Amino acid sequence: MPRGYDRPLDIQPFDHRGSFQTKMFGWQSPLSDAQTAEIAGAKRVIYDGFLAALAAGVPKEKAGILVDEQFGAAILRDAALNNVVTACPAEKSGQEEFDFEYGEDFAHHIELFEPTFCKVLVRYNPQGDRALNEKQAARLKRLSDFLADKNRSRFMFELLVPPEKAQLDKLKGDKKVYDREVRPRLMVEAIRELQEAGVEPDLWKIEGLDRREDCEEIVTVARAAGRVGQLHRSRPRRGRSKSAKLACGGGQCAGLHRLCGRPYDFLGSAGRLAEQKSDARAGCRRNRGALSRVRRSVRAGRPTSPFRSGPTGPSILRGGLTHATRNDRPRPDGSQYGAPPAQGRPSLRGV
Repeated sequence: MPRGYDRPLDIQPFDHRGSFQTKMFGWQSPLSDAQTAEIAGAKRVIYDGFLAALAAGVPKEKAGILVDEQFGAAILRDAALNNVVTACPAEKSGQEEFDFEYGEDFAHHIELFEPTFCKVLVRYNPQGDRALNEKQAARLKRLSDFLADKNRSRFMFELLVPPEKAQLDKLKGDKKVYDREVRPRLMVEAIRELQEAGVEPDLWKIEGLDRREDCEEIVTVARAAGRVGQLHRSRPRRGRSKSAKLACGGGQCAGLHRLCGRPYDFLGSAGRLAEQKSDARAGCRRNRGALSRVRRSVRAGRPTSPFRSGPTGPSILRGGLTHATRNDRPRPDGSQYGAPPAQGRPSLRGV
């Protein structure tokens, strides 16, 4: 199989593990079999929403899911049977240092599911702890070599460049300035260092950037020396300017977005913990009613949607996917959340 990936890809990520069990359910490890099954049932709700989006016309060849083995093994198998693009994480959840979820047995677990992408999330600041960076790079090279040799799963690399204390101190603690002025340069350095260490992803998943020129510079380094790896960006954080959404235009940075709206809006804010940890508890409180409906249905063995509009899956469509309402509150203009847009592409907000 040729390496690299040069096609548009919209990903529905729900590979959260530690945040699901602690922030959403309030459970600590080790989990019982019943607790594991309940979390798996909640993730099935998200997967059913993804399938509903496909049934409503989302191009299957441009859509995929990112889900973990621990709570999503059945989902990964079902998706493979239905020729859905899949990605599965290889990293331990909730750690600052990259390590394999299953230790030295990581290769067996990748071969067990053979996802389209083996994904890693790595925190790597090139001006940070040198020994830590070298240790992480060595582990990542092992994974990169394994995936290249086996030629089954492609390598998806999600790069995070968190600020060092000294870097923030120079900016008087202003994280917005760090994201706009400092992080893009560090991302270029990080990609270059990892490449020099022998880490060769097929797809780089990067944090959102504000400026087109920053995207173009990262594209250049990601494709240096004839590499064909694609650069995909995460959706810009809430509150960012429109330029962030346009910065990766021109076909060089395909979008790696959350498809089907925001499942974490009713699943306890798990999807935004990485950037809004302080909001997690408030998010859980706001979504308590929806979460209760998910839990009751999962325990009863009949997965249903947390929305008041009806069961999940194709039957949620009710004349069109956009009719699935997220809640009963009207918008400021009087229209209902999830109602069909007056014109243009149908909204997927309600799923």
